[in-house]
Amino acid sequence: MQTKRVIATLLLLGLALTASSAEESWLNRPEHKVRFEFSTELGFQSIVYHTIQFGQSGTQFDYVADGGQDVYFPFKRISADVSFGPRHKLVLLYQPIDVRTEVRFFENVAVYDVNFDGATPPDGLPMELRYGFDYYRVSYLYDFWKDPRNELAAGISLQMRDAVIVFAQKDGLKIVSNEDIGPVPIFKFRWKSYLGPTWWLGSEIDGFYASGRFITGSANDFVGAILDASLRAGFSPREALDVFLNVRYLGGGAVGTAEDQAVGGVDGYTRNWLHTVSLSLGVTVR
Repeated sequence: MQTKRVIATLLLLGLALTASSAEESWLNRPEHKVRFEFSTELGFQSIVYHTIQFGQSGTQFDYVADGGQDVYFPFKRISADVSFGPRHKLVLLYQPIDVRTEVRFFENVAVYDVNFDGATPPDGLPMELRYGFDYYRVSYLYDFWKDPRNELAAGISLQMRDAVIVFAQKDGLKIVSNEDIGPVPIFKFRWKSYLGPTWWLGSEIDGFYASGRFITGSANDFVGAILDASLRAGFSPREALDVFLNVRYLGGGAVGTAEDQAVGGVDGYTRNWLHTVSLSLGVTVR
């Protein structure tokens, strides 16, 4: 209900701004070379596949089948562009991912073999699960088209992850928690092309794959990957405003052993893969 109210508020705000202003831009002046724009997306996210394994001897726990992630979750995203002339752009992004569920663990659930802190949970144990993977990303883009409306840009990003994975008994007697903060380098591509005076199509892709000790900077063999890819269709009722519908795939994961050897009280090995699809409504203001 709260997400619906926010979407309705954004739409009303956009319509009000469109009707009340005749200026070309609300945030920028034509004589300024540095220009700003802000975007937000709100919608829902479906987790298509999500598994995790703690410890070399553990088996994979399926979040979708056994962890309550077989429903839709709210999706939101906030970003800002800073343009320096017609070609150079700095993109700032905040992407929260915080999935919380409550389930009961039974004997057929694979987490019994995932070393729940070295213990076997009682049959039918109520559990609280949290999978948090918020990230912050700063990107540089070079636009190969000088046209201020259309865009074909490529560049690099630095993403900072803030991961929190929790398995906790509802009675508070036992908890397994894994926290991790770290940088991730990413390649970035973005495209936007108008089909007419107001309608346009666009795409944005951020991705990276790394394997081995030298590439990942880890003391142990490690594999990591991320792909954040979207396709959007938009409408620009005026130069200062875009409204768009966005379909996004967001996924990735990692396989390796933590250097501190302290994950859930086992050997530090983690295998974690996530695949999601989201549908969102977005608004960009310039």
